[in-house]
Amino acid sequence: MIRVGIGGWVFEPWRGTFYPKGLPQVRELAHASRNVTSIEINSTFYASQKPASFRRWASETPDDFVFSLKGPRYTTHRRVLAESGSSVERFFGSGVLELKGKLGPVLWQLPPTKPFNPDDFTAFLELLPRTLDGRAIRHAVEVRHASFVTADFIALLRKHAVAPVLVDSEKHPMIADVTCDFVYARLQRTSEKMKTGYAPAALDDWAKCAETFAKGATPADLALLAAAPRGKGKRDVFIYMISGAKVRAPAAAMALIERLK
Repeated sequence: MIRVGIGGWVFEPWRGTFYPKGLPQVRELAHASRNVTSIEINSTFYASQKPASFRRWASETPDDFVFSLKGPRYTTHRRVLAESGSSVERFFGSGVLELKGKLGPVLWQLPPTKPFNPDDFTAFLELLPRTLDGRAIRHAVEVRHASFVTADFIALLRKHAVAPVLVDSEKHPMIADVTCDFVYARLQRTSEKMKTGYAPAALDDWAKCAETFAKGATPADLALLAAAPRGKGKRDVFIYMISGAKVRAPAAAMALIERLK
């Protein structure tokens, strides 16, 4: 399974471009979810959402649609990650399971000021639930401090079956190692000058990359911090066009989806 999407669905510059002119705002999620195959919900990063909201979002999207959720900043943006247990519990008790089969990975984004502390980071990983009410919960971690660029970080992720976020950005390190049964990528180099956000050749490359990951291999042109895993089992792949020139994100996602058909 390869899913390609965007971050959120409420963005004024998309009205009249991605969204047809005159489309009611209450219909924007329905429109977006029929043009991309996943959406990363970012509002959960800033504040708790209500169970009724998760139920509504699930009801407005196609049966095979998948959301990813961004974990709250109150969990990740603290000096000691090991002390975030109560915040993790509140998040998962807020109604996220109301998405039911449409619940995809949870993204935990650490701030750029947060360095790698193996003991503290291990304690944080141990706080993340692997199952809830009989449902498997997948986790991905986006790191932004250069100290995480080490094989020790990859070893911890593999031990806990958590994915590193592969970030395509000028600002943050790219970590392309595979550590579990899925890959989570956030592509942040969209340009407003490009109608499709990314150049056609770059979109071709990312499509090949996604297909390689999905087949269980690792793209040969991506540098790794540790040896590639021996197993060749198929993987799910989640790719989001996010940040960069956000106005071009939907076009970039749809162009990539077209290449993957």
